[in-house]
Amino acid sequence: MEKTRQIHVGTVAIGGGAPIAIQSMSTFSPVDTEYAAAQINALHKAGADIVRVAVPDRKAAESLGALREKVDVPLVADIHFDYRLALTAMEQGIDALRINPGNIGSRDNVVKVVDMAREKQIPIRIGINAGSLPQHILDAYGGHPTAEGMVAGAMEHVKILEEENFHDIVISVKSTDVPMMVKANRLLHEQVNYPLHLGVTEAGTLYRGTIKSAIGIGSLLLDGIGDTIRVSLTDDPLKEVKAAREILSSVGMQQYGPVLVSCPTCGRTQVDLIHMAQEVEEKIQKFKKPIRVAVMGCAVNGPGEAREADFGIAGGKGSGLLFRKGKILRSVPEEELIPALMEEIEKFENQ
Repeated sequence: MEKTRQIHVGTVAIGGGAPIAIQSMSTFSPVDTEYAAAQINALHKAGADIVRVAVPDRKAAESLGALREKVDVPLVADIHFDYRLALTAMEQGIDALRINPGNIGSRDNVVKVVDMAREKQIPIRIGINAGSLPQHILDAYGGHPTAEGMVAGAMEHVKILEEENFHDIVISVKSTDVPMMVKANRLLHEQVNYPLHLGVTEAGTLYRGTIKSAIGIGSLLLDGIGDTIRVSLTDDPLKEVKAAREILSSVGMQQYGPVLVSCPTCGRTQVDLIHMAQEVEEKIQKFKKPIRVAVMGCAVNGPGEAREADFGIAGGKGSGLLFRKGKILRSVPEEELIPALMEEIEKFENQ
């Protein structure tokens, strides 16, 4: 991962070689303080490093202080059009702003926001979505959203902040079109050293949205691009956090507890492998150590192909094998395979 400029959102470092920060967004208004706080704390417990909240009006902005007192995770205020909401959010103790300097009013208003952000050491995330590019950008790039147009739009906003000598900036260029999002971030990465926030916007429901996000975010992370991510799903935001953690684990950057590997089943399988894998995946979530656990359908795909697994089981007819790092520990009756596996992992966890 190439090092970018480092900024801090509360206690969380972004860029400069810091671990990739996982973000999500509350579905509650700050006005509904108790509900919002409960959800944000749940997101933090699930693994979110930063949580964003929508601040559409003055009442929401004025509620941020009470919300800030009820949660430990850094909060980002998402604000459009009205610079006064940004000022109030900062006065209420918000940790970062998500604004576009070009749409919050006159240059004098931008200066007011930047001056307070500088004084309070509050970073600003500039967010560009392909679906909301201004008309002059669309006209300049063929009349429709393009990766080049997204970068141009982002750089217009960056220039405003730079002219005010403000550099605590994070940039995001998002699209629901995965190739466009990937191309835009690659182009932007060549032009700036600010941290980049990655995401496929309006990705969709759980299944499709997770796939699109994994391809887009994962491709860029493997290129060494990106410092913080959000998986945007039309679903419970807790599932966004889980998907983000899986993406980071899959690209080999950060592992959060055990990872399950399992074979796809075939004609050799003589156990209910799908149910077994689902049960093991559920049971290993309580463990903290970053181990690899294998659930395989037969001896062919057991200790051999899963030799890199820290612990694993391979099904058979009425019995199966319990193994560790490719070495068979013992044969176990089928109904005792999962309990035996959990026992071995428990012993390792408690060492």
